[in-house]
Amino acid sequence: MPVRPDGTTAQPGPVRLGADALTALRPAADVRITAGLWHERRRTNAEAGIARGVAKLERAGNLSNLRIAAGTEQGEFHGDFPFQDSDVYKWLEAASWQLAGDDAPDGLAEDVDRVIALVAAAQQDDGYLQTYYQVAKPGTRWTELRWGHELYCAGHLVQAAVAHHRATGKETLLTVARRFADHIDATFGPGKAVDGVCGHPEIETALVELYRETGERRYLDLAGYFVERRGAGLLQREQAGGPAPAAGYWQDHVPVRRARTVTGHAVRQLYLLAGVADLAAETGDRELVAVLEHLWADMVATKTYLTGGLGSRHDWERFGDPYELPADRGYAETCAAIASVHLAWRLALLTGDARYSDLVERTLYNGFLSGVSLDGESYLYVNPLHVRDDHEDEGGDQEGGRRTPWFRCACCPPNVMRMLASLPHYLASTDDTGLQLHQYATGRVTAEVAGVPVAVEVETDYPWRGRIALTVREDGPEGEWTLSLRVPQWCRDHSVTVDGAPVGERAVDGWLRLRRAWRPGDTVLLDLELAPRLTRSDPRVDSARDSVALERGPLVYCLEGVDQPGGRVDDLVLDTAGELVAEHRADLLGGVTTLAATGWRRPTAQEPSWWPYRTAETGRPAESAESVGAAAGAAAEPLRLTAVPYYAWGNRAAGAMRVWIPRG
Repeated sequence: MPVRPDGTTAQPGPVRLGADALTALRPAADVRITAGLWHERRRTNAEAGIARGVAKLERAGNLSNLRIAAGTEQGEFHGDFPFQDSDVYKWLEAASWQLAGDDAPDGLAEDVDRVIALVAAAQQDDGYLQTYYQVAKPGTRWTELRWGHELYCAGHLVQAAVAHHRATGKETLLTVARRFADHIDATFGPGKAVDGVCGHPEIETALVELYRETGERRYLDLAGYFVERRGAGLLQREQAGGPAPAAGYWQDHVPVRRARTVTGHAVRQLYLLAGVADLAAETGDRELVAVLEHLWADMVATKTYLTGGLGSRHDWERFGDPYELPADRGYAETCAAIASVHLAWRLALLTGDARYSDLVERTLYNGFLSGVSLDGESYLYVNPLHVRDDHEDEGGDQEGGRRTPWFRCACCPPNVMRMLASLPHYLASTDDTGLQLHQYATGRVTAEVAGVPVAVEVETDYPWRGRIALTVREDGPEGEWTLSLRVPQWCRDHSVTVDGAPVGERAVDGWLRLRRAWRPGDTVLLDLELAPRLTRSDPRVDSARDSVALERGPLVYCLEGVDQPGGRVDDLVLDTAGELVAEHRADLLGGVTTLAATGWRRPTAQEPSWWPYRTAETGRPAESAESVGAAAGAAAEPLRLTAVPYYAWGNRAAGAMRVWIPRG
């Protein structure tokens, strides 16, 4: 752990609230993850993802673009998109968060310094920096805001610079980012050269964080300008910059304060709302908070997959209509899951409401973690909930049925890297009364309560077991303070002891609040029931009607063809009256708990008619498990079905998979 110039060694994170921010909670100062599932996923991310990121960026041409822009290399712009620079910046952010910990790969600091030097060399004298417009289209800057992504790239540069400064104390990248931000501030706004917004939000949250890092109020004001100007139809009126889908695609159809539902490109929408949350936190704008709460609630109730995935339409990577959540055509981009975590965490800090951290948990373990392979070498851009038995792989690098080492549009891999590298930041918070644990992993949480250090060690095998053991190591302020533990929404029952004795407190609104005069050595044991369960969807979700999903704890499960008798999944039916049996398999998929269930295969006609539809019999009772079994033939035996965690699918071979299973 490097010691920064201010003498601190605390683990920094993506959100550092200003001293006067009006939020219910504040991120804990220092959180370490030292063992368990997330420790292993973060170690793999560091060694197989971040450490090899420079080589991948080199092969893709991203770094070459910087050298060409700097004049140290000759050639044409590499890549199919104007936002190639953003992949570099996301990698720099991920690497910086990794440098802030105790487990940075050898040579990573040198790689970071080398890439920062490339970025600095490519920056123009007036602070402008985007290699696409410097190399491929010089002289056309700020004229293609729909698709040019200049402000989007600037936002990722700023976030990388803030991360690097917080992790190392160095100002090399922060200086570059500030020069670019100053150029943007001089260019955009009423009465300035450009009155416009970016087709892809991202600059908003970055500018707020730059304000938090530097204390420069004008960055916060600039973020406010970009938030308030959105919804005026500026992108629709732009004459250049490619095709113009409906204004709702980029959330330019209605001002943020009047928005009533999430719409358009899912990642754009969520990045915008994360920026709105940051702005509301620093300004105390309660109207914006109310808008955010409404939009989030509407999104979760009507447009969110069971896995936490978001975005149901492949065309334009969009949200669909309410309850339009197709399982096999679901898009659920990995970047959208990451953006959802960013937004929900900010709402948790703003309000203290446990439901936001419930969604963070669901999304992290399912819709996000599915996006990277177990070996950290390949990724999913698209995360469907069903891949059919005879799925036809169309060969694109955004194919939803197989994992890919890199993408033509490579937004997801470095985004996964920065999410995992910064993950400890999302586990705990504080307020004036005490410490809150939002997510559970073995490690140590250190924070300040009433200006006095508090430290708690956590030991758990979550999510495989529901037992979370905590030990107080620093007692905090004199008198009583509150240790709050989130009891997840899915948990049917829980128990808790303090120093071995049962206590009477129960969870209220998702929080188990234990107020004591804590002393070093005090212990808390929280047991969350992890019984396997069947889950049904809202009946308006057509693809899941008359089906159920298997869940255990925070994990959504799926059937993969490789685990089922006969190797196919589309004609399987689950016996919902049968027992669900959990078994931990250390030898499978890096160590997972599987679920065993009973089911049958639907019978198929030996000689199907040329026309596959039949007249429905009126008054016929609903199909039962017994009737399915009987229809399969008198000698048919029930099948043992094996379900694995959804996040682990597609790691053995390309093949069929489904989350929603027809029920008997």
